[in-house]
Amino acid sequence: MEYFVNMNGIDVRAHYSEEAINEIFLPLLGRLSAMQKEKSRRILVLLAAPPGAGKSTLASFLQKLSEENDALSDIQAIGMDGFHRRQEYLTSHTTIRDGQEVKMVDVKGAPITFDLDLFKERIKRVLNEKKVSWPSYDRHLHNPVEDAILVEKDIVLLEGNYLLLDEDGWKDLKEMADYSIFISADEDLLRERLIDRKIKSGNSREIAEKFVDYSDMANVRLCLNKSSRADLVLAFDKTGIRKA
Repeated sequence: MEYFVNMNGIDVRAHYSEEAINEIFLPLLGRLSAMQKEKSRRILVLLAAPPGAGKSTLASFLQKLSEENDALSDIQAIGMDGFHRRQEYLTSHTTIRDGQEVKMVDVKGAPITFDLDLFKERIKRVLNEKKVSWPSYDRHLHNPVEDAILVEKDIVLLEGNYLLLDEDGWKDLKEMADYSIFISADEDLLRERLIDRKIKSGNSREIAEKFVDYSDMANVRLCLNKSSRADLVLAFDKTGIRKA
């Protein structure tokens, strides 16, 4: 099935096989629907993956599938990218990378460039309040967009790179969740996709490759190597998504 969606200001085209839909996605949504009914409260599902693995698009597609099937409870897909620190903060603050002090904007997308405390506070509100505003991220503005989404469904699917990161502070996120999913992928494939995405954001290929190799690929390796085990592990390659 071809799926077209605008993600963070960029038009995306994805393809999901009938096999993946019928053997992975629909059973997953059925399992989450049953879990929510059993617990009789809002449940939080984490979808973690390295940059470039298509997690935002998949989360959006799963929401679409749930809304089209009357037998399933509707899910609401949201992302962690709205908790990027603002561009003006990143350009005026520094961090250490490979033993050198660098501007945070040069490693944008690394864990340090997110407001983790605000992120966790908002997740707690989602778990305890019926309706909660949530920010999105616009890749053309290079900044979060506040109050872009109203979280109100009983199944919330939260996607992001570091949701299962096994490091202090970040590991708290898994303890808040009812279910977790992780997508793995080959580093070379992710590099190609990240360069293409950076170009579509208005950068030259030279600038895109430089940023991806210096910043994004470090984040890719961090996600692949330091994420805790998820309840469901999927693999992404050029043919699509399958069970790992």
